[in-house]
Parts: sequence; structure tokens; C-alpha cells
Amino acid sequence: MRVCLTALVCLLAGPALALQLELPSNARQTAARDSVLDRVSVATAPYADGQVAAERIDGPVQRRSYRIPSPGLTPLQILAPLRAQLADAGYDTLLDCDANACGGFDFRFGIDVLPAPNMYVNVRAYHFLSARHPRTGDAVWLLASTAPDAGYLQVVQVGAQEAAVPTTPSPTADIPVAPTANLGQSLLASGSAILRSLDFATGTTDLGEGRAPELEQIAQLMENRPNLRIAIVGHTDTVGGLEANIAISRARASAVRDRLIERYDVSPNRIEAGGMGYLSPVASNLTAAGREANRRVEVIVVGEEN
Repeated sequence: MRVCLTALVCLLAGPALALQLELPSNARQTAARDSVLDRVSVATAPYADGQVAAERIDGPVQRRSYRIPSPGLTPLQILAPLRAQLADAGYDTLLDCDANACGGFDFRFGIDVLPAPNMYVNVRAYHFLSARHPRTGDAVWLLASTAPDAGYLQVVQVGAQEAAVPTTPSPTADIPVAPTANLGQSLLASGSAILRSLDFATGTTDLGEGRAPELEQIAQLMENRPNLRIAIVGHTDTVGGLEANIAISRARASAVRDRLIERYDVSPNRIEAGGMGYLSPVASNLTAAGREANRRVEVIVVGEEN
């Protein structure tokens, strides 16, 4: 039986990691375990000499297990489409083996598998794959197995450690990077502009207290054009549900609006705020770079009364 992939995306809560995998449409999550910082052993060779060789990686970790209620599947039918997605995402394979090649019983109990009934492993019928991204250092390992009435899948992701641990900002951390030059001219010419100098605390809607040159430029533009009206619009990537992302994007837009009003004395009647969630992307959400580009706040010209 062929596993048919749909647009059901493996959207992971907890620590945000770059990789998103499309799963079979009937896959149902059975367990989730996240850690902001943990150490994961990623198997790199079959069981031999009494052990499973592994690379130990520290970072934010996401563990998920799924049940796929499709009798007659083979482990490779579950894993092969995901292997192709990893290759497309630029991951290098570390280990790719079936039950016999991996080491059967000994290999299965040499790796960290979520407990039953959330994850079922037939020691005679499973397939394992581990991979790592050469640029980001992110790693993932997958374990697929089958029972007579269903297939099972475990997905473990670990990110680079430097992305996992919040650090205390340095004295220069509040200096925005690469703000848009001549934002006022660009905004009037095109009708919208992305605010690249904003600093939101990771995972929150709190706008940093440091200088934001682009907001200063907006305030100056509003002073020079006293009849100009604008809207601040927040956008997100596709990690998480639509309602949650709309709420986050709206809250971030409102935070920018409040800053313009409170710190730069722009009239509240001249600024609107709203959130689009992930409904208006500027790049593909299938790549880390695309998702980063989609997480943004824009300013839009609404009109200018005479």
C-alpha cells in the first residue's frame, strides 16, 4: 500500500526548530516531549561490539510519535517519503538501515524510543534513518515500524546549541541590524515596507526597549506628512495553528503601534494595527530561510487626507 502524502505539516510546538516534515494524511500524533536544552544521541552506525555508535548533540529537542492506521504498510513505505524530504532540505544521511542491518533487538534497545503504547516497535520490522544538516548543525532521526493494523513513526529533532539557550544581550545588542535606509521614501513610493530593525524577545510579543531607527523614520514621516495614515501589520511563519499565529502577529503589530504612540507621539487616530498570521507569506515556508523571512512586521500606507 502506498503512503499518500498531503499538505498535513508536522508543526511542532515547544522549541522552534527549522525542519518541517509532511506526514501521511492519516497520521495521528500519540506523544510529544520537548526540551529547551537536552543532549540527544543520534545513532551513526549499526549495533556492533556491544553498543550503538552515536553522535551526542546538545540543543533544543523535539520528540514526536505518530500512529498511521493503514494495515499492510512496510516501514520503508513510511520512511521513504520523509527521507526524500530530508534530502531536499539539504540534510546529509548519517545512518539508513532496516531491522536486520541495524542490529535488530540490540539496536532498538540502544536508542531512545518513546514508550508504548505511544510508539510501537516490531524488532523484526523497523527502519531507522538519521541525518544532519551540514550548515546549521541541526540533526534528526526517524524510526518507522509496523504492526498488523497500523504503522508507527517517531521523529526526534535537535537544533544547534547556540540557538537553544537564551543569552543576556550584550551592550550593543539593542543596536538594530541593517535597518531599511530612507524608509519614508520607500514607503511612499511602494505603499509598504518591512520593518527590519524591530527586536522582539524570542517566543514573545514583547518589543525590545532599544532604539529602532525605522520607527524614528516613520515618526518623522508622520510629522512631515500630517495627514498620512498608516497600518502596522504582523506576519508569522506556519509553525503552529492559524488562530494562534494571527493572535501573535496582531499582538506584535499592536506593540509597534503602541511604541509609535507612546515614545514618538504619533496620534493614535493615524495608526491601525492588525495581524495576518501565516496567510500572506513572502517566501516558502518549506525552508528555514523562508520561514525567517515570513516572520515580519510591515508598515502600510492607508491613505492621506487632504
